[in-house]
Amino acid sequence: MSKAKRLIDILLFVSAKKQFTAQEIADAFNISVRTVHRYLLDLSDMGLPIYAEQGRNGGYTVLSSTILPPILFTEEEAVAIFFAFQSLHYYRDLPFNTEMKSVSQKLYESLQKEAQKKVDSLQSYIAFWNPKRAISTPLLSDVLEAIINHSQLDIQYESKSGITTKHVHPIGVYAHDGLWYMPAIHLQTEKTLLFRVDRIHSMHVSDKGYETTVHLQQWLESPHEPQQPIRLHVELTREGVRQCRSEPNFEKVLVTNSNGTGYIDMMIDQGEIHFISSFFYRLGPDAIVQEPPELIQLLRKHAQTILATYPLDS
Repeated sequence: MSKAKRLIDILLFVSAKKQFTAQEIADAFNISVRTVHRYLLDLSDMGLPIYAEQGRNGGYTVLSSTILPPILFTEEEAVAIFFAFQSLHYYRDLPFNTEMKSVSQKLYESLQKEAQKKVDSLQSYIAFWNPKRAISTPLLSDVLEAIINHSQLDIQYESKSGITTKHVHPIGVYAHDGLWYMPAIHLQTEKTLLFRVDRIHSMHVSDKGYETTVHLQQWLESPHEPQQPIRLHVELTREGVRQCRSEPNFEKVLVTNSNGTGYIDMMIDQGEIHFISSFFYRLGPDAIVQEPPELIQLLRKHAQTILATYPLDS
């Protein structure tokens, strides 16, 4: 029997048994105790967390029950997984960053030399590039652990109005454009609000649970009804249409005329006006806002601020 096959068999044996002695393995596989110790050192080097207890009655304990049995990948599958991890390379913070680096290294080292050359070559020609954010998200892993445990959170959250305390039940976290977001039920109002994880200054985990049937994927895919609905109507030039096609919030509701111009006519939440005003201000005369009047006033305020910053007599 090959050494690789023997190692796999011993890995499965100790993962299922959890606690064992070298003699038990020697008896089970008809090998010497000295050979068992060599195999256990090999498995430890491969990442199996084994704790050795010294003494007459000593033995071994597998510290983790999450070791998976060996999985056979084709070369193409291994390369695909390697580059899937590469697509997350530009996120500054990930809840499993260390593990991803470890898995990528193991995958790369498991490939044949020709496959490694293929990966090296592909890395010169393909990248899942995204501007790397300088913003740190130190509480990301803690937030994710609280979500998995269905915990409620008291968070100190920074917004335009300052730092306030929010009592929430998070639904999940998702990454978008280099940032991490946490949709959560605000327990005082029973409304689902969206928080940026990097703006959470501190958090306290409550043991209290919260029953909800809302799951993250459902929340992401379902249309979100505005809490304070207001009509957004914007007339667009051809260039305005082209710009709005690149904006996820407007891409699906954009209506294009036969001459290439178009318009947006939809209901939004009044709280979104400040967020979208900078986008339409950037489009200038290529996006003429018809409604709401609050957005028009905000665009005028933006323009007046710029004019005051750069007066004609300067």
